[in-house]
Amino acid sequence: MIIRLATNRDQTKWDKYVFSHPNASPYHLFAWKRAVEDAYKHKGLYLMAEDDGLLKGVLPLVYLKPLLLTGQLVSLPFCDLGSVLSDSKEITGSLISEAISIAKRFRANGMELRNYTPTDEAQAEGLQRITKSHKVRMVLKLGESSGHLWDNFKSKLRSQIRKAEKNGLQFIWGHKDQLGDFYQLFCHNMRDLGSPVHSKEWFHMILRHYDHNAKLGLVYYDNKPVGGGIVLTTDKNICVSWASTLREHNKLSPNMLLYWEFLKYSADNGYDKFDFGRSTPDEGTYKFKLQWGSKPEPLYWDNIFINGKKTKQITTETPSKREKVEQLWQMLPLPLANYLGPSIRKYISL
Repeated sequence: MIIRLATNRDQTKWDKYVFSHPNASPYHLFAWKRAVEDAYKHKGLYLMAEDDGLLKGVLPLVYLKPLLLTGQLVSLPFCDLGSVLSDSKEITGSLISEAISIAKRFRANGMELRNYTPTDEAQAEGLQRITKSHKVRMVLKLGESSGHLWDNFKSKLRSQIRKAEKNGLQFIWGHKDQLGDFYQLFCHNMRDLGSPVHSKEWFHMILRHYDHNAKLGLVYYDNKPVGGGIVLTTDKNICVSWASTLREHNKLSPNMLLYWEFLKYSADNGYDKFDFGRSTPDEGTYKFKLQWGSKPEPLYWDNIFINGKKTKQITTETPSKREKVEQLWQMLPLPLANYLGPSIRKYISL
């Protein structure tokens, strides 16, 4: 067994393995590495486990190091999932051992692995680990067609979707030249939520590197974008990675039309599962996703402390601290928030 760092020449081999693995998410695809490196200049350290030339496991890692602060390895930043895909527990352990060695060489204090299950293999290394499992991802098992899906919706949900259509909203599948429409409303929504926004270049690189495995959906009202989202896919699974609607138009239900069109496309194009993304149980987004029939699946984010102490990083984990930061950010003029946001957001791994 040989474990080595992947190069861009390994992309086809890497993606073939990801597509074949039952636990793979779209975030595991090599395109995530390319987008992170091109948009934010973070270093992607993608580990491959090979046996006689055959790929047996992968572990995608990104090194995040804010200025003047200690760096951290994350698998993966800016999304819900990453961590190891492998053929066996032994291979998983070998990949994590190599990742820990890399973290020590980089003098990183921490490594975060985001997965469906806790990373028990880290305990064998004798390192302290704290697992956060307060978030869930909401997953809907799709039927054989959108018609079948529609028939299983409750009447209230169907009426909300019809309301959006009656209100004159129009949905289209966008192209790269319409990214500006999505980014315009996404920036506005992020400021209102009190969160620094991703750079437009980040989304440009996502669409560029994911190519046909990324789709941009937009909802318009009177030729103005009022809702939009980006979905990423593997062969069988699809997830909505970013979605926003303008609050002043929420009474028209653009979010209902947006998600229905995403689900309709997914069901009619042979996808098995639709991932609505992470939520906190019983909060607003959780209830919104629950009404579509999705089920919560726990997320386990393992923080492994390489040098025995927590990594200092840009974070808003403490509720009181997060609320104060959000309130301050909401007060910023939109142009200023858009200017400052990307330089901060690139170091926030959430």
